[in-house]
Amino acid sequence: MQKDKILLVVPDGVGIRNYLYSKVFDNVQNLVVFHNLGTEILDYLKHYKNISDNISIPDYKESINEKYLRELICLSRLYYNAKTINNKTILTNWVWNQKTFIKKIFYKWIEIQSRFYTSYDAILQLELKYQKAIRKNFFYKDIVSLLLKEKPKSIICTHQRGLKMATIFAAAHDLGIPTTTVIYSWDNLPKARLALRANKYWVWSDHMKNEMSIYYPEIYNDDIIVTGTPQFEFYQDKNNIIDKKSFFETYNLNENKKIICYSGDDTSTSPDDPKYLEDLSEEITKASLENEYQIVLRRCPIDISGRFDEVIKKYPNLIKEVTPKWNFNTDSSWTTIYPTFEDVKLLVSTVFYSDIVINLGSTMAFDFAMFNKPCVFINYDQAHKLNKKWSVKTIYELQHFRSMPSKEAVIWLNNKAEIVLKLTQTKHNSKIMQQWAAIVIGDYTGASKKIRKTLC
Repeated sequence: MQKDKILLVVPDGVGIRNYLYSKVFDNVQNLVVFHNLGTEILDYLKHYKNISDNISIPDYKESINEKYLRELICLSRLYYNAKTINNKTILTNWVWNQKTFIKKIFYKWIEIQSRFYTSYDAILQLELKYQKAIRKNFFYKDIVSLLLKEKPKSIICTHQRGLKMATIFAAAHDLGIPTTTVIYSWDNLPKARLALRANKYWVWSDHMKNEMSIYYPEIYNDDIIVTGTPQFEFYQDKNNIIDKKSFFETYNLNENKKIICYSGDDTSTSPDDPKYLEDLSEEITKASLENEYQIVLRRCPIDISGRFDEVIKKYPNLIKEVTPKWNFNTDSSWTTIYPTFEDVKLLVSTVFYSDIVINLGSTMAFDFAMFNKPCVFINYDQAHKLNKKWSVKTIYELQHFRSMPSKEAVIWLNNKAEIVLKLTQTKHNSKIMQQWAAIVIGDYTGASKKIRKTLC
């Protein structure tokens, strides 16, 4: 029987990229993937990591009471957080308009009940009820039996909101098995979706650690460990840069033209992304700059909607799509969507060879900061929006943008008419951007090594 095994749960593709494709678990013995992944993914991962074994997570069905408490905690925390930091945009993280009749009734009842849980003590009482509820589920008993059989040294989850993980971590706690989770991204903590309770929390920076103390004051400061995030280490490895000739030939790029990278968001974050890309293409064409610039489109890896197709067809000589190398099975569920290792190199190379990136408030600003490249944030609404309630004004009022030391960290595109000016004449304030990156992502150098030192 293997000794000192570490159970690693990677609920999504980003976790696979950041923690299995990086150096975090290099030379770690007895790494066991605890999963609901497909066979295809597991076979692929074994080519890149020394995975000792894999164990399937038993089937789990959330009870009505568990779901009720989990969602009530979330909304109550959102109200509390919005008041604590005086930022009402936090409430946009709640889905206010449900589609089915049953969901309308269920979530309306939660919205009514949340009025009675306005103090933090009341929220903590809900948390205790939730912990009791998840232990009554048959899934809890299955996990206890499994953990008693496997006897892991520790359990690590690369996402703080995995639905099944709340029960798995509860069972581990009751058996005295140390647990660790990762705060997934820079915008996650205000969203009140820290579903599980761990012994250790890996965070990117001192800024994120301070946020943990604000939103979850009951978590001991010593349990929040600043490690940096390994996703930015990829940019330090020159081996991740594809040969220029190969990269340009593969994607039909012209070495004599500058590259504007248009980085797409997911469909809910930026529903009008295709229209912004069309604006960009139209203005470059009107200014007769097609011989000086080319656009590389890197859509969000999980966006397989095809919504950019018409714009690409309209400007085939200007827009070149560099499609993320993620694998999708036909059902496109989270268990079948994952990045290939080649996508790490593709992303790094896209950033390296591009001159500037344009997007709507994404972390790609920090990716480009790795090579000291400027970022343009789209800052205007389309006249005919797909979602009438959506607005860039709300996006940039979200809490994570308050971490900016100055608005000069990025270039702001305030209307369509500014496109040519902002892309060709506006200077990039590199110093401010680097300051912002230092606040949000902290010291990312050696993140993998720092994380390994904290392994139980």
